[in-house]
Amino acid sequence: MKQTFADREKFEEIAARYGTPIHVYDEKGIRENARRLNRAFSWNPGFKEYFAVKATPTPGILKILKEEGCGVDCSSLTELMLSEKCGFSGHDIMFSSNETPVADMKKARELGAYINLDDYTHVKFLNEICGIPESICCRFNPGGVFSVANQIMDNPRDAKYGMTRGQMKSAYRDLLALGAKNFGIHAFLVSNATFNEYYPMMARQLFTLAVELHQATGAHIEFVNLSGGIGIPYYPDQIAPNIEIIANGVREAYNEVLVPAGMGDVKIFTELGRYMLGPYGCLLTRAIHEKHIYKEYIGVDACACNLMRPAMYGAYHHITVLGKEDAPHDHLYDVVGSLCENNDKFAIDRELPEIDVGDLLVIHDTGAHGHAMGYNYNGKLRSAEVLLKEDGSTTLLRRAETPEDYFATMVF
Repeated sequence: MKQTFADREKFEEIAARYGTPIHVYDEKGIRENARRLNRAFSWNPGFKEYFAVKATPTPGILKILKEEGCGVDCSSLTELMLSEKCGFSGHDIMFSSNETPVADMKKARELGAYINLDDYTHVKFLNEICGIPESICCRFNPGGVFSVANQIMDNPRDAKYGMTRGQMKSAYRDLLALGAKNFGIHAFLVSNATFNEYYPMMARQLFTLAVELHQATGAHIEFVNLSGGIGIPYYPDQIAPNIEIIANGVREAYNEVLVPAGMGDVKIFTELGRYMLGPYGCLLTRAIHEKHIYKEYIGVDACACNLMRPAMYGAYHHITVLGKEDAPHDHLYDVVGSLCENNDKFAIDRELPEIDVGDLLVIHDTGAHGHAMGYNYNGKLRSAEVLLKEDGSTTLLRRAETPEDYFATMVF
């Protein structure tokens, strides 16, 4: 059984004050997790977490992470603008984009962000539109497959991101000739890895590449960005990854590969989204209908527009029926929303306690890629976001959309 980060009374209070559906975030959990990550990697003096803004582009959340020493990873002009409004600038911003529009690249350069080039042709592109900064990063795609214990975890060769090994060398040489002095390496190979071996294995690959690039080009490698990919346990019986074990594994690879090569000054960056926020947010929704046909359905006031992952990926999100945590899970339900799409289902054939109209349901682990992936199909309006503060009070982070918001961009 998964535990909720607040009790039924607090969630009822939130629902009464702000309405449902609503995304709720746990400030205490967010801060504790950020501190845990920073402690785990404190062996590296230059360590910095660049939170993936796309996961939760909410000012109140970004400001909390800024207070905890995190930077931000942005992928678009609007995310750069949002980060600027939240007080981020310079090398507190990592800009990782692909097929990048000119305006986006210019804004990243204006803010003094680390720019992470996704393709070899972007060297010329960046130089022509706004020049090459002294510190620059390139994204690596190793090709092939990435496997752990003979189990294939992902296929980098099928991904649109990054450069080949040969292109990395060419990019570094060209960038050096154009004035770059400090270099970063970035790669993203696996999504939602809940095993502790992923980061250390990838780190060893990137550290080896760093040594190779330094020796081949003479470039000073300033940092290695391990990006994201550390996952969370969506299922109640899953074991969460252990960040201390992960960080120690990265340290071992660092000492074995970089230090002997005289590169013990390389900074380690991470770019986590799901790991930082996922478990510390939930979607609070109320049962408003029940239906009895060939299956048993519970209709809630949330829909896929509030949480796309189950409809898009078939992703599992645990559900707690508040006040019935200890009741027998002896009813088989599909928990569904009101979209005119048959994939608008938060749970399929899920064993749950008997649900009555009016019950509040907590859909777990929506703190990342939850509200952020919302949309307006069927004229649905995105819900509010609220922060449960450490002192038990709540504050509104984003109001719910209104029909006026929906019509605002239309020309009648």
